Amino acid sequence: MMMRVNKLREQMKKNNLSGFLITSPYNLRYLTNFTGTTGLAVITLEKAFFITDFRYTEQAAAQAQGFEIIKNEGPIFDEVVALAEKEQLENLAFEETYVSFAEYSLLEEITPCDLIPVAGMIEELREIKDEEEIAIIEKACSIADAAFKNILTLIKPGMTEIEIANQMDFYMRSLGASGVSFDTIVASGVRSAMPHGVASEKIIEKGDLITLDFGCYYQGYVSDMTRTFAIGEPESKLKEIYQIVLEAQLKVIDAAKPGMTGIQLDKIARDHISSYGYGTAFGHSTGHGIGLEIHEGPNVSFRADKQFVPGNVITDEPGIYLPGLGGVRIEDDLLITAEGNRVLTHSPKELIIL
Repeated sequence: MMMRVNKLREQMKKNNLSGFLITSPYNLRYLTNFTGTTGLAVITLEKAFFITDFRYTEQAAAQAQGFEIIKNEGPIFDEVVALAEKEQLENLAFEETYVSFAEYSLLEEITPCDLIPVAGMIEELREIKDEEEIAIIEKACSIADAAFKNILTLIKPGMTEIEIANQMDFYMRSLGASGVSFDTIVASGVRSAMPHGVASEKIIEKGDLITLDFGCYYQGYVSDMTRTFAIGEPESKLKEIYQIVLEAQLKVIDAAKPGMTGIQLDKIARDHISSYGYGTAFGHSTGHGIGLEIHEGPNVSFRADKQFVPGNVITDEPGIYLPGLGGVRIEDDLLITAEGNRVLTHSPKELIIL
């Protein structure tokens, strides 16, 4: 963890920051390994402090290796102020997207040094996964793969979408997941034209195309995959768009490598789908980064001009959605490597007809 702290310190030096207040639960986990729900960290150029109350001091001491643990008896920000005074900080950075206006107003009133709003500094460090993080994400992906294989043996006409989602969620937990990455999407029949059709009471019918978008949390990190399949023979138009989406998805896998930008990768999928006249039916971006959060950098979209580097983990999820008929999305998680990329999700992608 202290390697990550030292990388943050390098950024602090570049930006003339003498202290950094960390309150985001994801960034706390990344920098301190703390998994509790109450606490914050103050990192200076030489020292690292973790502040929490009596419920978590023992846990913090075990998890936040290299941090001095401070127990707050009163308001937690009083300890931040005491540290700023003791360490004679000239300024204190804070995560502007995680500090409420009320918290900022209080800090501004009581903190003896300048408060500097910062966005994205730690999140950028998180975009490049180390070997330990990659191994955990791979395990989260393997749990998702197993859940898909299992649900194919259970799905039948007459089940509801919610029943399917619950079966998947419980199965992933049985394999060691701590929870789901997001509300499992089960969109069947005409509902499959809804990109984010969270599971409903709709009953699965013969001839339905079913889109499952799901993933799990494992040791703090997520997986995110989508597969589309059919119960009985689907309409020919649906089979046509399935093939187009699959081709676009595979083209992204073939192309993804360091040095490419999200704009370039998004264009590959978008141009392929547009060449068949379905460009307007693909309304979302081709992908996004995953890690401690289900959506983090780097992105794969028409705005994402950052170049990929080894250690990035991104999704590849083109889709076509035809209201009143149905839709198709196919999604894998890709690790950018020095040679190109490695696909972390391994479930079959040819159209399965049950």
